[in-house]
Amino acid sequence: MISRKTLFITGVSSGFGNALAQEALAAGHRVIGTVRSESALQAFQALSPDSVHGVILDVTDFDRIDSVIAEVEANHGPVDVLVNNAGYGHEGILEESPLDEMRHQFDVNVFGAVAVIKAFLPYFRKRRAGHILNITSMGGTITMPGIAYYCASKFALEGISDTLSKELRPFNIFVTAVAPGSFRTDWAGRSMQRTPRSIADYDASFDPVRKAREEKSGKQLGDPRKAAQAMLQVIASPTPPAHVLLGSDALSLVRDKLASAASEIDQWEAVTRSTDG
Repeated sequence: MISRKTLFITGVSSGFGNALAQEALAAGHRVIGTVRSESALQAFQALSPDSVHGVILDVTDFDRIDSVIAEVEANHGPVDVLVNNAGYGHEGILEESPLDEMRHQFDVNVFGAVAVIKAFLPYFRKRRAGHILNITSMGGTITMPGIAYYCASKFALEGISDTLSKELRPFNIFVTAVAPGSFRTDWAGRSMQRTPRSIADYDASFDPVRKAREEKSGKQLGDPRKAAQAMLQVIASPTPPAHVLLGSDALSLVRDKLASAASEIDQWEAVTRSTDG
């Protein structure tokens, strides 16, 4: 018998957010979810009129977040688990991609997540209970050409999650960075924002990467439903991890990256040590 929890999930209209909402409801939990339109709100509420509450909120509407969360806690709380899922992918060669596109990537993927966390923390701290899941990416540890702004946002969220897990441990509040690999979501399709190509020098190295990513969209190895079930296991654990990978591709690529980093550290150890006074 699982203990029934109340989850607050940002971005429940599609992808991991929608899959997690449906699996959580099937497991007997309550779900409060954010959407960005009235039609999405009605579709979400229809999932389970008794166990669902939808909220229209864009996570970049920073002036509204505190009051929305206060209202949720007062009327539908206490919230046990916050899942920062709202986010999108940006694809573009760094030299070609305007700074405004980087700002928007960080506003959604980083500042939006942090703003929602900050709104919930007084309630979690007062109760000495709570669990925060931040959906990051294997792109928060590994990198690939053409997704510098996206990887940077996920590296940032990984660092914030890890630090926050140490700050909140004395209050019995857990933080888990959930890093998926390639899954059959809209990440590389409808929700991907792509900067147009403009510098021919990058054609040979990047055009095949963009083409492969577009062709693979919808055929990725990962099943969002199984990702949602894995997240429910993390939520149910009395000792949840600070970081968990989802998908065998993420496992392989991140292990390779860590092994390569360790090898480079060893190779340059003498130089590293030479700077001690």
